[in-house]
Amino acid sequence: MTAVTCIEDLRVLMKRRVPRMFYDYVDTGSWSESTYHANEADFKALKFRQRVAVNIEKRSIRARMIGQDVTMPVAIAPTGSTGMMHADGEILAARAAEKFGVPFTLSTMSICSIEDVAAATQAPFWFQLYVMRDRGFVEDLIDRARAAHCGALMLTLDLQVLGQRHRDIKNGLSTPVKPTLGNLANLALHPRWCMNMLGTRRRNFGNIVGHVKDVTDIGTLGEWTAKQFDPRLSWADVEWIKQRWGGKLILKGVMDVEDARIAADSGADALVVSNHGGRQLDGAPSTISALPAIADAVGSRIEVWVDGGIRSGQDVLKAWAAGARGTLIGRSFLYGLGALGEAGVTRALEIIARELDLSMAFCGHTDIQHVGRDVLLARP
Repeated sequence: MTAVTCIEDLRVLMKRRVPRMFYDYVDTGSWSESTYHANEADFKALKFRQRVAVNIEKRSIRARMIGQDVTMPVAIAPTGSTGMMHADGEILAARAAEKFGVPFTLSTMSICSIEDVAAATQAPFWFQLYVMRDRGFVEDLIDRARAAHCGALMLTLDLQVLGQRHRDIKNGLSTPVKPTLGNLANLALHPRWCMNMLGTRRRNFGNIVGHVKDVTDIGTLGEWTAKQFDPRLSWADVEWIKQRWGGKLILKGVMDVEDARIAADSGADALVVSNHGGRQLDGAPSTISALPAIADAVGSRIEVWVDGGIRSGQDVLKAWAAGARGTLIGRSFLYGLGALGEAGVTRALEIIARELDLSMAFCGHTDIQHVGRDVLLARP
């Protein structure tokens, strides 16, 4: 195997090793995918201001996210069905993040359960919450996250209804799931993936199956999920969840300055400028283009983070320069997981950290805490 030197190498390798329907689930957006592609393209459009003859011998990319020391201002984002990219995927990613010194966020729609990940790790991880119509189930999820000593609750605000993702529908990854003959044939072309999946008992949504009455298999799960995402979600629910949880709260899915001000007023600890990786409202702006105005408006009152389109350490540096004090990576770590399991997630983190460190140095800085918008030529 050739050397893996960038996130793109991991993407190419994942595409070979993971069945098409699950690769497509990761590498797709909604409708025309214009927002999905803009997330990456708008990062690339930003240019650095290179400086020379500056002493850059001793450098630090360490930061803090909601009071937690991190090796770099990066956390692993919550991603649904992670355990289908590689057997026990959430456990493997959480272990890699813990060893590297960055936070891991477990999705409500994970394959491995809260309890599975807690049993396999030492450091507190974060838990991402979707608000369902069944508020008793939501309360139970919050209580389970507290019992697992999760360090923060990340409430996703932008999935009250599901954006249409054409490739998922064509691949049968709708709700309920409708596997196609093509997908079944494609599974036969990925024996390594199949053997790994046969070797684990974790092949359903572990936070739901066994915790909801009458949800016992993938069929009943699909029917339940299709009816559960709650379009009535409001800021009143945010206050209720904040009170129920009682710990650090992160609000994910903010793309508008007015919403950012409401988020800051809510008493949450951080907000994530996020368009769900371009998987919800197609035609929305990229996250990096929305970030500066939000950071300027509320960055003194609440930690502002960003996700979407981050494929390198250079992207992390650009996000920091544009006002983010944390970033989340989704596809970047999933490419590594699908390609090489836990080692692939570690490699993705190593690549991003090295690129961040070197790019900061070329811009004449030795401490990310001192990096500002002046490192960008075309300032956002």
